Amino acid sequence: MKTTVKKLSDTKVELTISLGSEELSAAEQVALTKMASDLKVPGFRKGKVPVSVAAKHVNPAALQEQTLDNALSKAVAEAFMAEKIQALDRPAVDVKKFVPGQELEFTAEVEIIPPVKLGNYKKLKAKRQAVKVEDNEVEEIITRMRENFTEKTEVKRAAKEGDEAVIDFTGKKDDVPFDGGAAKDFALKLGSGQFIPGFEEGVVGHKAGETFDLKLTFPKDYHAKELAGADVVFTVTLHKVNELSLPEVNDEFAAKCGPFTSIDEFKADIKREITNQKEREADEKLKDDLVGELAEASKVALPELLIDDQIRSIEQDLMQNLMYRGLTLDSYLQTQKFKDKDDWRAKEARPAAEKRVKAGLVLAELSKELGVEVSHEELSTQIEAMKQQYGKDPKIAERFSDPNVHRDIANRMITDKTVEKLIELNK
Repeated sequence: MKTTVKKLSDTKVELTISLGSEELSAAEQVALTKMASDLKVPGFRKGKVPVSVAAKHVNPAALQEQTLDNALSKAVAEAFMAEKIQALDRPAVDVKKFVPGQELEFTAEVEIIPPVKLGNYKKLKAKRQAVKVEDNEVEEIITRMRENFTEKTEVKRAAKEGDEAVIDFTGKKDDVPFDGGAAKDFALKLGSGQFIPGFEEGVVGHKAGETFDLKLTFPKDYHAKELAGADVVFTVTLHKVNELSLPEVNDEFAAKCGPFTSIDEFKADIKREITNQKEREADEKLKDDLVGELAEASKVALPELLIDDQIRSIEQDLMQNLMYRGLTLDSYLQTQKFKDKDDWRAKEARPAAEKRVKAGLVLAELSKELGVEVSHEELSTQIEAMKQQYGKDPKIAERFSDPNVHRDIANRMITDKTVEKLIELNK
């Protein structure tokens, strides 16, 4: 077998491979052996037909096709291994010449993992941010906890800001109800800013039992395009007005919130939790900053195949996030000032994808430079831990026996260990 490698770019190569009669004869024997297993010949049991006999009974065209496939597959695998080519996908094969039993010449074009020139990974400037918890952060948690224990008392007076109003409402645009503009027995805290400007203010001053109209205008930047800037009328029926009272911040309140004997103990616990959260965030930001700085200082060409994969992943994440928030892609594109989906891909998704791909390639190269590995014991321990966490679902448990999943887990572990080493080198 003769192989010639032509570099088309930093991310793509073309191999020209030539095979002679010896390689083609071996490929034909493999093809005959496979075809013989399914062949029916008088005097022989199925699967027991000798290759020499099978050669006289198989379809010559089918044999030639199978021989060609075998020769191509074996030659590509051997050539990639011999030339130490890390292919990112199946190669595009183009047969230039094929004389059965004598000669085969073809090209194989494929995207590859490009060479990486690492920046100085021992002298990065990113530093871990100092963690500090302010008193007002603790007070914000206390306020939210107080709201969880809010006491409601029905009153007969007119509603005022800070009250809870239990209402029915129907919104109409040009006398036609619009989607999402109606609800029954909706508990609305007046002054919370849940509704569009003017709605909550319009309920203030009314008493239980009253029905009234609110003529309002949706904000021009409202996420639903069909309602942005539109004049509408809400018909509201006020069923009940509840006065809301928050509990006093004292030892009794602390005991309601958990196993605390005093308000000072409760506040100390809140401060400790906020501190732990900020410590974790500071750790993650340091990792991101170091990797980002190293990627910026390194040089590597980015394969389009990897960029396209990341764009699809980013798009999928966005769609799931929007669905969770009850928004549409069109509304997101409009509020973010994108012309269309292609504009979003070009301006937001692609730059993010390129950063991800570059960081991944740089970290992979760094792991080789530092000799980072994951032992069989470490991998087994991690898989077992993940089984305990996610393995209650039979479908998820089954995935943990897949060698491809094992490889993905090992790669993630290598990446994590590489980032930890990067932190140590830059302390």
